[in-house]
Amino acid sequence: MSETRVLVDDLRFPEGPRWHDDRLWFSDMHARRVIAVDMDGRTEVVVEVAGDPSGLGWTPDGRLLVVSMKDRRLLRLDADGLAQVADLSGLATYHCNDMVVDAEGRAYVGNFGFDLHGGADPRPADLVLVRPDGRCEVAARDLRFPNGTVITPDGSTLIVGESFGACLTAFDVAADGSLSGRREWARLERAVPDGICLDAEGGIWVASPVSHGVLRVQEGGGLTHRVDVEHQAFACMLGGPDGRTLFICTAAASDPDSTHDRLGRIETVEVEVPRAGLP
Repeated sequence: MSETRVLVDDLRFPEGPRWHDDRLWFSDMHARRVIAVDMDGRTEVVVEVAGDPSGLGWTPDGRLLVVSMKDRRLLRLDADGLAQVADLSGLATYHCNDMVVDAEGRAYVGNFGFDLHGGADPRPADLVLVRPDGRCEVAARDLRFPNGTVITPDGSTLIVGESFGACLTAFDVAADGSLSGRREWARLERAVPDGICLDAEGGIWVASPVSHGVLRVQEGGGLTHRVDVEHQAFACMLGGPDGRTLFICTAAASDPDSTHDRLGRIETVEVEVPRAGLP
C-alpha cells in the first residue's frame, strides 16, 4: 500500500488510539499523557496520568475512561479531574493495558500477566470486565497477553489479540456482558498482535511490532493488505471524516527505558474499507 504520512512525531510511546469527536485520541504512555489530535496535526494534552495511561474509551454520557497501567486502575475524567472507577489489582496479575468499552459502558481490560520488560517468564492473564458501577469480574481466563480488543457492530462478538499466542480469539457476548464460546478467529503466522481495529467488511487491522507493519486479516487468517512502517507498529485505529484513515502508533521500542529518544509517531494511510464496530 501507499507510504504512510507522519501526523504527529516527538512522542515517547503512543498507544490506545481511538477516533472520537472528529479527533484521534491516544495515550503517550511513557510520557504519562493522553493527547487528542485533529487531521491537521494540532494536538491537545487532555490529561496527565501518573500511573501511565493505556487503553481509552468513553462512558455513554461522553466522559473519558483511561486505563492506568502501573497501579492497575480504571479512571474516569470528570469535570474536576480524574476519579477512580475500579481497582483491578485483585484480578490483574501485572500492568493493565488495552481496553474496549461497549455501548453500555462496560469496559473489558487486558493485562500483561507478567513483568514483560523485566525478563520474567510469560504467564497467562485474564480479561477483566468492569461494569459501569465499578464492579469487576474475570470475563475470560488464561489468555496469552490479552491486548487489542474489538466488538462487532451488533455487539454480539468480542475479539481480542493474544500477543504471545499469535492469534485473534473470539467470544460470544451475552446481554449481561459475560463472554462464552471461546474460539480462534485467526491464526497469525510470524506476527505478534498488539492493537487492532475492525472495518465494515469484517476485516481486522492488526498492528504487529515484530513485523514492522500493520496487517489486514480476515476470519480464518487470510491476509489481504499490509502497511509497512519504519520502526514498529504497536496499535492502529480507523477514523477520519469518512472512516477510511488508518492511524498507526509507531515507536522504535516499547521498554520505557528505551523511549527517551522520542521516536514515537502517529502515522496515517488511506484505506478502502471504513471503520465499524467498537472502539
